[in-house]
Amino acid sequence: MKKPKSLALTVAATLALGACSMAPTYKAPEAPVADHYQPAGPWTAAAPADQLPREGWWKLYGDARLDDLEGQLLAHNADLSAALASYQQSRDFLQQVRADLFPQVSAGAGAIRTRQSDNAALRGPTSPTWYDTYSLTGQATYEVDLWGRVHDNVAAGRASMQASAADLASVRLSLEAQLADSYLVLVGLDRQIDLLQKSVDAYQRALQLTRTLQAGGAVSGLDVNRAQTQLSSTRSQLSQTKAQRDLLLHAIAVLVGQPASSFTLEAKTDLPALPVIPVGLPSTLLQRRPDIAAAERRTAEANAQIGVARSAFFPSLTLNAAGGFSSGAWGNLLTAPSQVWALGPTLLMDIFDGGRRRAQVDAAHAAFDEASAHYRSTVLTAFQQVEDNQSLLNNYGNALVDQDDATKAADHTLNLSMALYKQGANSYLDVVTAQVASLDAHLALLGLQTNQLRASVGLVRALGGGWDSGEISPEVLAKDAKAQAKK
Repeated sequence: MKKPKSLALTVAATLALGACSMAPTYKAPEAPVADHYQPAGPWTAAAPADQLPREGWWKLYGDARLDDLEGQLLAHNADLSAALASYQQSRDFLQQVRADLFPQVSAGAGAIRTRQSDNAALRGPTSPTWYDTYSLTGQATYEVDLWGRVHDNVAAGRASMQASAADLASVRLSLEAQLADSYLVLVGLDRQIDLLQKSVDAYQRALQLTRTLQAGGAVSGLDVNRAQTQLSSTRSQLSQTKAQRDLLLHAIAVLVGQPASSFTLEAKTDLPALPVIPVGLPSTLLQRRPDIAAAERRTAEANAQIGVARSAFFPSLTLNAAGGFSSGAWGNLLTAPSQVWALGPTLLMDIFDGGRRRAQVDAAHAAFDEASAHYRSTVLTAFQQVEDNQSLLNNYGNALVDQDDATKAADHTLNLSMALYKQGANSYLDVVTAQVASLDAHLALLGLQTNQLRASVGLVRALGGGWDSGEISPEVLAKDAKAQAKK
């Protein structure tokens, strides 16, 4: 009676040792973080609780059509679906490695009829030529995680899943920003098309005027040719702008998961107002960017893999148990004499491997260094993108003030030139020059307004949208997994 008790105590003590881990204590890599951002525009101030919306950050622009397009993107975009499938694969992989934490149990049944060779070695004269074997067995194996290999594998799988979840958020944010940017450019092109069409109409009237004046002998054919040149050039510019709009419309169709052939958007000439974007402190960027979170989680994964590589230097202990029934006759299979069982541990350790395990540990350390460097690079790039877009917003804002003054002056010059031309006080060359300057000034103004809005989208993207690193916590991911399973 003492043997089973001693065996149970030995097993319990062995299992207690499974809390050991060979992985280094993980600490997120240090990354340079500034105290504040460089440009100080009016849109950069943010109270502690003033953050971008967690869902639907594009609603800052107050455009219902953009809201609808973003909804279509989330529902039908193929790249987003692929990223979701990639995350689901990483989640399923974690479940695979977690299975090693538990005993592996299998069962089997067999009914075999066997014929022995008449010339088999050591076959006795009474040995049957034909015999049957019936079996009903079960087996259980369990690897005692003495050195934390299994737990480190699970930790690496969990970090990989969290990184994949952050990748999914990063792809989603990228696609959302790409759609918002493309939509704003489309509206900007609609405004340019409207301006060019109005200019074509005005130049058509100017051409008619020069022809009338030529018929009356007031001007020469040179003025008519100049007016015709200006009209035809502007028509060409209009056609080119329409071509750009068509290509952009096709790109938006792909983003929202629709065929380009059947996708249309009515022209819209009202650009949304520039939204107020809360930026906050630079340190908050580490929690607001999904790509930073993904890089940090991959560093944690590489750290856990060091423990997995180190554990290969130590023996692995597996507990085995098997039992069941085996008989040559079906009728007495489930009887006490037909019982079979086996119980015992297996200890396995590599003695010589030619340096393979050492190379694996060195490779794991190198992978950790690589992941750490990538993390720091991602952080630095994130700060650069925030600074870039804030700088664009500041400078575009200043440029808009001057460009608006230039546009008003060009319009005044054009009106004055046309009035003097009608009175015969100047040549049509002055009118054409004023027309070109006015049109260019208006196009530049529209371009600046569009680019400023695009920079605001870039700033939202650089800030991580409404995302937060808490969304990849194990609790949140487990809750999301349960919700997906119910669907």
